[in-house]
Amino acid sequence: MPDGREYRLIDADTHINEPPDLWLERLPARYRDRAPRIHGFDEGDAWVLEGVADPINFGLNSTAGMAPDRMQPWVRWEDVRPGGYDPAARLQEMDRDMLDAAVLYPTPRLSHYLIATKDPDFHLAQVRAYNDWLSEYAGHAPGRLGGILLLPNRGVDQAIAEFERAIALPGMVGALVGCYPHGDLQIKPEDDRLWRAIADAGVPLNIHVSMVDEMPRTHTDRIPGDIRFYDAPRRILQFIWGGVFERIPELELVVAEVDIGWVPYMREQIDDRYRRQALGARLDLPAPPSHYLDRNVSFTYITDHYGVRNRHAVGVDRILWSSDYPHVGSNWPHSWRTIAADYSGIPPAERDLMLAGNAQRLYRFDTR
Repeated sequence: MPDGREYRLIDADTHINEPPDLWLERLPARYRDRAPRIHGFDEGDAWVLEGVADPINFGLNSTAGMAPDRMQPWVRWEDVRPGGYDPAARLQEMDRDMLDAAVLYPTPRLSHYLIATKDPDFHLAQVRAYNDWLSEYAGHAPGRLGGILLLPNRGVDQAIAEFERAIALPGMVGALVGCYPHGDLQIKPEDDRLWRAIADAGVPLNIHVSMVDEMPRTHTDRIPGDIRFYDAPRRILQFIWGGVFERIPELELVVAEVDIGWVPYMREQIDDRYRRQALGARLDLPAPPSHYLDRNVSFTYITDHYGVRNRHAVGVDRILWSSDYPHVGSNWPHSWRTIAADYSGIPPAERDLMLAGNAQRLYRFDTR
């Protein structure tokens, strides 16, 4: 760490709360009347977005420290935890939880909107504004705060240009792919140029829960957390079956907030399906699919006692602890209590990798 201390706990999946003026202040003047903005409703405050019928409330994105019976989807902006938008306050809240460093992701439904914006120039302007703000936030303490820049998706050239611009900004440690560079959910051979640029920069590519190419449904009309159970394996398989990891072996993929207990089953099944069906599917990999899963893919989890107990079948060097702060999944400021319950009896060297070492290696907290 910058002060010479060791990293004992790195949170590999946390979130910020985008401030109300982020896009109003940073977008070019011609776009400001279309900018995402917060509006007050009778129930509370919410984001109002161009082309999105339902306002996006944010109460459950700022529940850290609350008992479940106090959590409300609608709140006023002034009730949001300051650490979500103020980096100095964030460091104080991290210290209270005895957390050394944190990887920073956007608010999911806001990032989904940015990803799904079809106007290419407006899309890029919003993404750039977000990346600039995130760099200023993370750059407040680059040894402790690591920003995951958002990739635009209106062409490979655009995505590469913004990646190379934003990754050079202070505090940036990785790139978030919300959908593939052409704006859809099908990986293409020409996308390799982007993956190569990310690999050459020595930072990981990140998928947070799932990928989208349009604004998803509201949370009220689906089972909570349902998408966590099926989208991540699909995206991992696209990279494996598509030969991306064979062509670009240095590429690191982190799949965040999907937990780990299912990974051993996936490993077994992808090898079995490949052995039985590769010829008919016209797949030709020089190594079993599990080879790429083990070498190129890491996973963050919040609470997964089963997965931690079966860590060797997952890969001890591929597991990253996370808290989801300040969202509903967070146990802040008592993260160490849940860690103690999950890690009882685990050798210190393995514990240290999963709690800090793997994230430190991937996100280069000791070198940025």
